[in-house]
Parts: sequence; C-alpha cells; structure tokens
Amino acid sequence: MKLFSEFSDYKYILKIALPAIAGLSTQMVVSLVDTAMVGRLDNAESYLAAMGLGVLATWAIISFFSSFATGTHVLVARRFGEKNYGKCGDVLNTSLINSFLIGSVVSAFVVFFAFDIADFFAVDDQVGIYAGEYLYYRFMGIPFFLLTVSYRGFFFGIGKTKIFMYSGILVNFLNIVFNYIFIFGMFGIEGMGLAGAGLGSTLATVCDFIFYFSVSVLPGYKNKYNYFKHFSYISEIAKSITKISLPVSFQNIFMLIGFLSFIAITGYISTLAQAASNVVFSSLTISLMPCFGFGIAVHTLVGNNLGSGNIKKAKYFGFATAKVATIYTVFVGLVFTFFPRAVLILITNDSSVIESAVPAIRIAGFGQIFYAMGVVLANGLQASGQTMFVMMAEVVVNWFVFVPLAYLLGVVFELGLKGAWAALPFYVILYSAVIFVKFKYGNWEKLKKV
Repeated sequence: MKLFSEFSDYKYILKIALPAIAGLSTQMVVSLVDTAMVGRLDNAESYLAAMGLGVLATWAIISFFSSFATGTHVLVARRFGEKNYGKCGDVLNTSLINSFLIGSVVSAFVVFFAFDIADFFAVDDQVGIYAGEYLYYRFMGIPFFLLTVSYRGFFFGIGKTKIFMYSGILVNFLNIVFNYIFIFGMFGIEGMGLAGAGLGSTLATVCDFIFYFSVSVLPGYKNKYNYFKHFSYISEIAKSITKISLPVSFQNIFMLIGFLSFIAITGYISTLAQAASNVVFSSLTISLMPCFGFGIAVHTLVGNNLGSGNIKKAKYFGFATAKVATIYTVFVGLVFTFFPRAVLILITNDSSVIESAVPAIRIAGFGQIFYAMGVVLANGLQASGQTMFVMMAEVVVNWFVFVPLAYLLGVVFELGLKGAWAALPFYVILYSAVIFVKFKYGNWEKLKKV
C-alpha cells in the first residue's frame, strides 16, 4: 500500500516538475544553440570568451532582481494552500508593479555602463568590447523580463507550470530565430556577431511578456484571482516579497560573481582555457536547468503544504523530489564522464577548444551528480522562508572554498584548467551536505508565517 502511495506522490511531483523542466530545457537549448552559433564565427576564441563574461555578467545582475519572483512564488503558494485566491491576485499585482519600476532603472543603468562593466572583468581588450556590445543590447529588454518572472512566480505558485512550458517553447524558438538573423545577418540585416545575440534575446523577451499578459486576461484566471479588478500596490505584500526574496537575490548575485570570478581566473591561464570553460558551463545547463525545474516543483509543493499546515508532508515532498532529481543527474554525469566529446561537439567545432575542455567536463560530470540534492532541498528551505540560511551557505562555500581553491590549483600550483575545475566537486559536495543537514534536522516548527 505504501509503495502505491509513494508511486502516486512521484507522479504528482513529475506532474508539476516536468512542465517546468520542459520550459527550462528550452532555455538550455537556446543557450547551447547561441553558443554554437557564436562558436562558428571567425575569431571564435575571443567571441566565446566574451560570451562567457557577457552571459555570466547578465545572470549576475538580473538574478539579483529576478529573484523577487521567488517571493512571489512563495507567497502565492502559501495563499493557494490556504485557498485564499484573492490574496494570490494581490501578490501578483504588487509583484508586477515592483518589476516594472525596478526593471526600468536597472535597464537604463546597465545599458549606459555596459562597456565599463565588461572591461572590469575582461583581461583581453577585444573580449571586453564584444562582451560590452552583448550587454548593451541584452539589457534593453530587462523591464519586460522582470514582468515575465513575476508572472512565472504567480503561475508556479498555483501549480500551473504548463504555462511556463508553453511560454518557454514559444519564446525560445523566437530567440533562436532572432539570434540567427542578427548574429549572421538575413533579410538585408547586416550580421552583428555577439551583439546580435543580445538584441535577439531582447526581442524574444518582449514576445514572452505579450504571451504571459495574454494568458492572464483569460476569464478562468482573471475571474478567480481578481488581479485586474483590484489592481493596486499593497505595501505589506511588497515588504513580504522583499523579505523573502532579498537573501535569494544576494545569494544569486554572489554565486554568479563567484562563477564570473572563476571564468576570470581561467583567463589568467589562457584565452583558450577561458573559452573552454564557457563551453563547459554551457554544457552543464543540460543538467542544471532540469534541477532548477525540480526546484520549482519543490517550491510549490513545500509552500502549498505549509500553507495548509502540514509540515511533515512538506518535508517529505522535499526529499522525494530530491531523489527523483538525483537519478537524473547521475545519468547525465555518466554521459559527461564517458562521452565528453559527444557533448562538446554540440557547442563548438573548434578542436582546440574541445580538447582543452574534455578534462574539465569530466570533472564537472562527477561533481554535478551531487548537485541535485543541494539545489532541490535549498529551494525547499526557501519555500519555508529560510532564505537567509541558504544565502549564507552559498556565499561561504562559493567565495571561501570554490573560488580560492580554483585559483590555488589552477594558477598558483600551475595545474592549468584541470586544476581550476578540480575545485568544483569540493564546492558542490560541501554545499549539498550543509543544505541536507539543515533541511533534515532544522526546527521547522518555529517557522514564521509569511
């Protein structure tokens, strides 16, 4: 009887997780295709190195603000578990207003200082110019991006992850089309190189917002949650969103700055090593994006059950989701370890980059096996309101273990790219262990209502 019950629970987990994974996987495909396009331009090494800096810098900046979707997700999931649908709509309204205001300010700032930001992280001048062009065009679409993440948080919270899946398929298809047109040039448009990838992504983001807005005006959602009927900014909700999200925002930006620092460290080894590291990071999206999909599922499941007052079931779904996610990362880790070139050829046809990246992707393949447990349970802790602990765990392990160890092994001990990437398993295993202990043994009875 217990076996059938667990099977039913796993089906329920997958029902929520798989659409989220599908949506995130389309982003993974775009990342792979974009890198493959850029990897086939002339002077591919400089373009790939610039793309690594540009993409990571973009993630570092927008993740700080897009993490406000976490607060939206947590609050909506709790209110949905309480069956307070009107409050779900109030959360969405407040989140949308926050996103528009913040997105406009951030967009203007980064567009103006794009080349200064790129020059700060780039060792090579040409790499800095390419990365600056990418940031300039990419950040024009940030206000629309942040509006879409507010919508995502809302629909995740009510368990409608399929909407994110449909959005992902549509917008990322358009992303590939737009990027191809502007990177290489078509229909009388001159090819823009890496800058074209930034412009194409911005245009696709605008389309993404149009899609979400169109779904939100459907009667089934509009009438049930009454967000347009009572469209207003509620300061108490804004404070709750900020309180939950701000530690996640700092966690993401510190984590991504850590990885950006890692990319910069590989630049001191060689431009080839930096390009190879970017290719490995792009390859890792094959496993990381689905893990984030399971994280979305556990956010919803833990939040809904805490909203209904069932702490035991909330913890159960956290561990059950982590088990399912780990099965996936084990499989992908084996592929990375035993068939590295088959993965890398999807990203670039530059043989020197591929051969340089082979040892690194094998190391990453081993380390990522343990990542699922950490990322899924971390999302569970965030759903319970323990975002500060998750942030501190990430910052300490990333900045004080991963980055210094990568520099020590790769640069000081002159072990090269292999030595730098050898720091990754230490980071992943330590982080996952800390999160596991907190999730299992933390005192959930003292959780404050959010």
